[in-house]
Amino acid sequence: MDTTQHWDVAALYRFASVPNAEQLRQPLLELAESLGLCGTLILGLEGINGTIAGKRSDLIALLNKLGEWQPALANLAPAWSESGIKPFFRFKVKVKKEIVTLDVEGADPNVSVGTYCDPDQWDAVISDPDVVVIDTRNDYEFQVGTFDRAINPKTKGFREFPTWVDDNLDPAKHKKVAMFCTGGIRCEKGTSMMLNKGFDEVYHLKGGILGYLRQRDAEHSKWRGECYVFDQRVSLKHRLEQGSYSNCGGCRMPLSEADREHPNYEKGVQCGNCAHLYSEDDRKRFGERVRQQQLAAARGEAHLGLSADALKRKRQQARALRQARSSASNSSARQ
Repeated sequence: MDTTQHWDVAALYRFASVPNAEQLRQPLLELAESLGLCGTLILGLEGINGTIAGKRSDLIALLNKLGEWQPALANLAPAWSESGIKPFFRFKVKVKKEIVTLDVEGADPNVSVGTYCDPDQWDAVISDPDVVVIDTRNDYEFQVGTFDRAINPKTKGFREFPTWVDDNLDPAKHKKVAMFCTGGIRCEKGTSMMLNKGFDEVYHLKGGILGYLRQRDAEHSKWRGECYVFDQRVSLKHRLEQGSYSNCGGCRMPLSEADREHPNYEKGVQCGNCAHLYSEDDRKRFGERVRQQQLAAARGEAHLGLSADALKRKRQQARALRQARSSASNSSARQ
């Protein structure tokens, strides 16, 4: 029975040499499951990335053990936040070539990286009209919230970002560039790529958006909106308070309060963006999942959500929807 009402959430990453990434996967998974943790860790030859949740003492115990197994990952300093709901259904450990996929040779923050800015420095940098401010996240994340003056590259994944840079930025013309992302990992690797492309003055927000929002209230902030996060909280506001967004049960797109007023919205089933994508059998299946979730909640039990196959299908459908929306937006802009 899952009676936990408070979850500590640790977002972490480090670029470091981890040659034994594959050997760490199973011991980490077994330890995390024994501690009742949830979330995802991504391990690769270039380091670690992930967000995990549980009791803080148990999370620290896991990270300490990880540091014993791999000294390059010792003394990780997570960005902490809290959740009143279980943020993830289960615990997963993935081993990948890159801990954040850019797919560009030579982009290595251990070799070269841009200039870090704390929140006060960041406010000054992005207020400079000569600075190009770039949101390196995906398009749907930008729509939930972003910084003043930020450019939206309208990417569907980070590996699209290098092409966008080549098509839209020129080191000879754009002398100062400032980049940001949710926790800092995308823009850290992105600044390494930018330096390799000949951009000399490149800044990035230390600790990412979450680090900034942790220190800021709305009255003294250059952030507008909420910050999308990849867990059951969906979005966070200033001081990392729970946001107002939810994910569509059909396409998984983030939905504002206004989106949930759409006549085609049905909680856990569909929204105005995706109602046309599904068959009646799909909607019945989604509706049954909602019913099972409600029954589990009434019993005080955890509901693990979609099966791996079903989740894969929903992600494919969500990706197709984002691509269609992006294509439509680009077509409209050209007209």
